[in-house]
Amino acid sequence: ALDIDDSNLTAAERARRERAREQAGGVVAYTLDHAGQKASFVLGGVPFVADATTGAVDGLEIEGSAFDARISPDGSVVAYVDGQALRVVGAERSDALVVGEDQPTVSWGSAEFVAGEEMGRTRGFWWAPDSSHLVATRVDLAPVDTWYLADPTNPGVEPRSMPYPAAGTANAEVTLAVFDLDGGRVDVDLTLAGDGSPWEYLADVVWNQHGLFAVVQPRDQRRTVVLSIDPQTGAVATVAEIEDPTWVELVPGSPSWIAGAMVTVAEVDDTRQLVVDGQAVSGTGLWVRSVVGEFLGGIVFTASADPTEVHVYRWTRAGLEQLTVEPGVHSAHLGGATMVVTSRSLERPGLKVEVRSGPAVYDIADLSETPVLNPSVTILRAGTRQLATAVLFPNGVDPAEAAALPVLLDPYGGPHAQRVQHNHALFTTSQWFADQGFVVVVTDGRGTPGRTSSFERAVWGDLAAPVLEDQVDALHAVAERYPGALDLQRVAIRGWSFGGYLAALAVMRRPDVFHAAVAGAPVTDWR
Repeated sequence: ALDIDDSNLTAAERARRERAREQAGGVVAYTLDHAGQKASFVLGGVPFVADATTGAVDGLEIEGSAFDARISPDGSVVAYVDGQALRVVGAERSDALVVGEDQPTVSWGSAEFVAGEEMGRTRGFWWAPDSSHLVATRVDLAPVDTWYLADPTNPGVEPRSMPYPAAGTANAEVTLAVFDLDGGRVDVDLTLAGDGSPWEYLADVVWNQHGLFAVVQPRDQRRTVVLSIDPQTGAVATVAEIEDPTWVELVPGSPSWIAGAMVTVAEVDDTRQLVVDGQAVSGTGLWVRSVVGEFLGGIVFTASADPTEVHVYRWTRAGLEQLTVEPGVHSAHLGGATMVVTSRSLERPGLKVEVRSGPAVYDIADLSETPVLNPSVTILRAGTRQLATAVLFPNGVDPAEAAALPVLLDPYGGPHAQRVQHNHALFTTSQWFADQGFVVVVTDGRGTPGRTSSFERAVWGDLAAPVLEDQVDALHAVAERYPGALDLQRVAIRGWSFGGYLAALAVMRRPDVFHAAVAGAPVTDWR
């Protein structure tokens, strides 16, 4: 064990863990070299390198405190963020500055708030495949408004200030530059062709054997453009563009270059489809969730034929193969000829981890604690729109014999997230509320992903009427399904984030239906 105090986290690390909803301590993230033999991680602000061949774990000597340490593909050097600067260090290379500025609003190598919180980009620098260069973001927060957050539990502490790009206000200015390890620099021309203005959002950066690419969007997010970058000159060229009259969704793993083809994801025939070299290939009705990578000559991705489940698929030019069959929520990770499949089920707690390597299949034991609560969930389709809905009664109560129980709606109910899936962990809190004597109803209405493009985009321009109407419709449908079991004169609703907004909206717009609400961290201003 490493004798390191990991309790004094940097502000950047605390923010990263908050955005990742990371609740664990110790080593919570690491990166691997290309061979998979060396791993780098940070503990107590110190970058470490672990060697799987020798078993050695060595701390690297640095001047300051490390954040987001990433080992080079050849395993020789670790790049990391120290405050607002990007640095490199290695076992045979002393700690050195790559780039940094004295301006207090400027940082290098870190993701800005919008990228980390809303776009899934939690990093700000990337290695070249040959380990000779780095590409890094320069973030200038000067245009961003400052907000002040007080601690209501400790009124004697001064409010904490933070730059916050509220909707409709200025975002951070984000640019890119390519560096060699000796300080040479090439700025990337991330400007719109024609008027020279910068792209509003840098959604992702990919640097692999096919080249260096950036994924950018304008402020209205109705276009996603993939730019190829010449690392020697900084010049860019458009290689792909996706447009949508409402918005273009950012899908994990897209774009990718797999088996010599460019892989993207786009809305085709009311379905989010896998697109290979411009051709939609996954078919209508199979909603693509993520692009994973190449495996045995095919493209591995996750998708849903039913929004309550997520499965792993492999596409080749010979056809489509479903790699997981058990009802549940599955994901995959790839490395050479090995695939690791992680699965959650409604029928059991915890995580099932399966390693598939050639004909051999291995299970990795889940040693996590078994939850005290055991949710008893019925998933059904409710109302005329056949909304995915979960219903939970108190444990020990037969729904056929229940009489006039108070009702609690427990939705999220908005874009980018689902509550109704075959995942045991999603319902432990809901079951706790049910065990207090409620019938708990959880519904994924219009605006939630996984079903059809039109279903998800039904909330475009109106984040109130459709989402609230679907909660009401589902409530009434469940009451019809279980005659006499629900007391519709005692209906409450709770939620967090968008769900908190929905709870407040429900009790104000439909007091005839909802009699109490708990709104946690709600959005209160959509302007």
